[in-house]
Amino acid sequence: MGDTEKTQKVGFFKGIKQEFKKITWLDKTAMLKQSVAVVGISVVVGAIIVLLDTVIQFGLKYLTM
Repeated sequence: MGDTEKTQKVGFFKGIKQEFKKITWLDKTAMLKQSVAVVGISVVVGAIIVLLDTVIQFGLKYLTM
């Protein structure tokens, strides 16, 4: 291991630190709104899938009788 490899590692971590300083984080209210939207949409899509599954199962049972 030479000095150049150690310098590259230090430079890499300095670069990461600089990039993390550029990140803009959401405030609490925006994070809460987006989290509620994700959960709400997930529940709606889940309900649609359950409904479609039930209809398809009923249709297949009706066809195979």
